[in-house]
Amino acid sequence: MTTDDQDNASKQNPAPPSSDAAAAPAALPEPKPARKRGSAKSAASQPDGAPRRKVARKDASPEKTAPPAVAPGATPGRGAAPKPAEPSLRAVDPQAVEALLRAEHGDPFAVLGPHEIAPGIWEVRALLPGAREAFVVYDGRDLPMRRLHDAGFFVACFEAPMQPTYRLRIDMGGQITIEEDPYRFGPILSGADLASLREVGSDTTYQKLGAQRAEIDGVEGFTFAVWAPNARRVSVVGDFNQWDERRHPMRLRHEGGVWELFLPGVKAGQRYKYEIKGADGGLHLKADPVAFAAERPPATASVTHGAPHFSWRNEPWLAQRGAKDPRKAPISIYECHLGSWARVPEEGDRYLTYRELAERLIPYVRDMGFSHIELLPITEYPFDGSWGYQPVSLFAPTSRFGSPEDFCAFVQAAHDAGLGLILDWVPGHFPNDPHGLGLFDGTHLYEHADPRQGYHQDWGTYIYNYGRQEVAAFLVANARFWLERYRLDGLRVDAVASMLYLDYSRRPGEWVPNRYGGNENLDAIAFLRRMNEVAYSSAPGIITVAEESTAWPAVSHPTYTGGLGFGFKWNMGWMHDTLRYMSKEPIHRRYHHHDLTFGLLYAFTENFILPLSHDEVVHGKGSLLGKMPGDRWQRFANLRAYLGFMWGHPGKKLLFMGGEFAQEREWNHDHSLDWHLLEDSFHGGVKALVRDLNRAYRDLPALHERDCEASGFEWLVADDQDNSVIAWLRRGDEEGRAVVVVSNFTPVPREGYRIGVPQPGFYREVVNTDAAIYGGSNVGNLGGVWAAPAEAHGRPYCLTLTLPPLATLYLERQG
Repeated sequence: MTTDDQDNASKQNPAPPSSDAAAAPAALPEPKPARKRGSAKSAASQPDGAPRRKVARKDASPEKTAPPAVAPGATPGRGAAPKPAEPSLRAVDPQAVEALLRAEHGDPFAVLGPHEIAPGIWEVRALLPGAREAFVVYDGRDLPMRRLHDAGFFVACFEAPMQPTYRLRIDMGGQITIEEDPYRFGPILSGADLASLREVGSDTTYQKLGAQRAEIDGVEGFTFAVWAPNARRVSVVGDFNQWDERRHPMRLRHEGGVWELFLPGVKAGQRYKYEIKGADGGLHLKADPVAFAAERPPATASVTHGAPHFSWRNEPWLAQRGAKDPRKAPISIYECHLGSWARVPEEGDRYLTYRELAERLIPYVRDMGFSHIELLPITEYPFDGSWGYQPVSLFAPTSRFGSPEDFCAFVQAAHDAGLGLILDWVPGHFPNDPHGLGLFDGTHLYEHADPRQGYHQDWGTYIYNYGRQEVAAFLVANARFWLERYRLDGLRVDAVASMLYLDYSRRPGEWVPNRYGGNENLDAIAFLRRMNEVAYSSAPGIITVAEESTAWPAVSHPTYTGGLGFGFKWNMGWMHDTLRYMSKEPIHRRYHHHDLTFGLLYAFTENFILPLSHDEVVHGKGSLLGKMPGDRWQRFANLRAYLGFMWGHPGKKLLFMGGEFAQEREWNHDHSLDWHLLEDSFHGGVKALVRDLNRAYRDLPALHERDCEASGFEWLVADDQDNSVIAWLRRGDEEGRAVVVVSNFTPVPREGYRIGVPQPGFYREVVNTDAAIYGGSNVGNLGGVWAAPAEAHGRPYCLTLTLPPLATLYLERQG
């Protein structure tokens, strides 16, 4: 499971000192409607080719009027035409200006930007801390702005027939810049957008929130939008404004609780955060919950980045994927932690990049015969020791290995190689790092307020409030995001059991029953069902997999039959039972024979994946090889026999990296796998065996077509505990092409061992884990045996076999 990084306090980006945080926002005057012009114009593409989003312009907030200033020499009331006038604060409440200067104003658009103070008379107001002078650039003229506050509040007043399109020329002590004024642009999100943010299943969260590349009225930049309904003020701070919270306070859209702002001129690759004055009165410097890129940890800023500029060419792969039935496919998964699969010792033991992994990892996995790679979480996370299981930025591929475009190249390379990619996805909890989602707007926004519901005692993390529609919509949109934007082929959902049970790892009195008095988390159940429905409908051919360790019924059954809707479930019981069996000395295994057979009592109640995952090689559990008893030869023979047993057993397969060549030490996320071990013939033999097991699993339909159906399995020998021998028959859709699987879990070779089979014919030995090429003693059956017409185990024919010591055999009936 995940590690606990609650003590991790990641570094914050520098932020300017904040003024009096306790002061309340100023009362604002009653405004008058201002005339606006112009509409959003979407460009075809940015320089990097990524599409720009269209942004609808709306009328700006109206403003209270005051009598226009009169030009010198004119007589008031005599019909004199309005002339450029001296700037005046008569149209602005001074208290509102003071609140703005303290970065405490809740409605900056009511003060800043263009405001029509009389017909045809416009006042442009700007807050420009540090500016020595400022001008409004309008209609070919530079109109001087008057400084009305030492902190940098400037005003210009002039005539214009309609809302002016202007820029600001700013003198920052000798450095002259010409900038667009963010406060002359209308609202970004439509009413429909705001309503859709509460729709569980919509993609609005990642289409509209976060930092989105945009062009409005021909002006390029980024729009920023963040859900923080209880905040008193939200400002965008970043590289583009010297992290000054006074520069860019945002507009609150009350109907959706979303703060928004268009910042012209912002480029991709710039760091930013939101400074939030919360409902608690405190200041919270937060990463963007919908950031598409992030700084390299331990730094914690979000990074502006639009949709990845990448030319996909995997439409044939997606079409082929959508035409398959995963339950009948040979799914064999290589679970991988990208940061420790391999490193570059010549360069300070640095990580491989996504593109380097595409060149090295993907060909390796393809050569080994796996069908999928499952990535431990790569959604951005602050602490390496969490392995990604405590993510902060759910929409950003971690920057440890490169850019979003680099990750796209990794995905494309996998599909080019015929490999699917599964993301280990973590919607069950999130860390309490100060830049993360906890207490986001000064309230328990994403998490439950009651710690009996909202805090994981084991992991020191927050639990999402799945009953809040915006939170459920946020998470389901994130699932869609990885399947649609990055074209991944599946999601493995972490820690599902912790989501399903209100009393998970809690003592009596430490949890709150549901409305019926039970321990089922009804909101989490509804969320998981909806997530699966949306995932399968939006990305045909993908799979979702539950890490669920209890006997919760129908985890991998459709939602319309009352199930949770997952495609598959990890068979944690099988893994625990069989590893416990294998850890026993062979002389004692006769007393634990049921550990091998018990899993078949429930093997077809779910669509199972048999996992030998990272969880089994950490926290003092040792490696797979380290669990095996005996001397060195026996440990390797035990492991080979166990892997053969696993690949012949009903269920899809998953193996954590390093297991394929018998890594000797326990996995350490800070170090590369021990690739030098492949110089040893025993380790190389295990690698060769796993490659051949994957080939047999793929090439023999009887081993995969009915993995999830009882009709694909038949016991042949289930009760020979004295000899620790077990045998069964696997069937596919084609009659007659059965495979017999036999395991001998003692170091004693068994000559003339008879096994009853239902059909005659020649049974070819296709896998023998004791073969010399794998490091075994090469005891076997000389290519195969004929079934004799003699009854055994209640069947009309029998095979007389030589069972190698500590080995598994596959024998395919030749049709």
